Formats: sequence, C-alpha cells, structure tokens
Amino acid sequence: MYLHRSLEIGDLETICLFPQSQEELFYMSPRFVYPLTPDQIMNLAKDRFEPTVILEDAKNEVVAYANIYADELEENSFWLGNVIVSPESRGKGASQYLLNVMSEKAKNTLKTEKLKLACHSTNSRGLAFYSKSGFKPFDMKIHDIGSKKFITIHMIKNLV
Repeated sequence: MYLHRSLEIGDLETICLFPQSQEELFYMSPRFVYPLTPDQIMNLAKDRFEPTVILEDAKNEVVAYANIYADELEENSFWLGNVIVSPESRGKGASQYLLNVMSEKAKNTLKTEKLKLACHSTNSRGLAFYSKSGFKPFDMKIHDIGSKKFITIHMIKNLV
C-alpha cells in the first residue's frame, strides 16, 4: 500500500501543504514559521540524515515525510525529526509505515540501537501513537515561546 524513497526537490511543495495550522507546524518543528515553505524544509534538512518520503502506492503521491538527526550530546544516538503526514492519509497506516521505515534506517544505515523523538504535550494523538509503537518517555523539557510555556516529552525506543 505504501512505498518510500529519499526526499526530492519536487516533493517540497506537497509537503508544505501537510501542516494545516501553526500548531501542526509547531509539532513538525518549532523552528518552522507558518506557512511552511520549501526553503525552510531544505535549510533544516541539510543537517539531517535520511530525509524520506512515503508514497501511496496506488496514486504514487507523497503522503508523509520525516528525517533523522544526530544527538549532539550522545555519540551514535539519533532523533526522529520533522514527522508529518498529509491530512488525507492520517489514520490510514501511513504514519506507522513511516515510523517503521525510519526505525529501520536508523538501525541498519546509521547503526544505532535506539531512536529518540520529541513530542509536544499538546499533541495527544502523537503521544498515543508513539506510545503504542513502543516509544517510552525518558525526559521532558519546558520551553518558553513568546508568553507561552510548552512541554516537550522526549521518548525512546530500543531498535534491537
């Protein structure tokens, strides 16, 4: 039902349509400014590994995107980043396929035994999904953004 491949320049405009609000874009990356633009994706992706898109097999169209980045504090440790699924593909298995692909890339290509991710506390759907997929909380950070405070929950999954 789904296929995957590396990100291509032609995918960027489609990915920019996935976040439906500033809040959804914040979940994808607090560094992004709404509305998302191809330049924002490319500027962040240049320091990332395995930028990957998921394609719906029947239509051959991009339905999800993610990448991986290195942990600055721990050697051979990596984080899943910029996870986003098209609104039309949510709840249809694309996110699980994306998570499986990215976990395999972290394990087999980057040779790491665990994968981390950050999920914001207001993203209850994401937290439930990651928990169901085997990720466990290990830390949290409080961020001040403007006059608001946000809690980010750090989660980890063993890949071995």
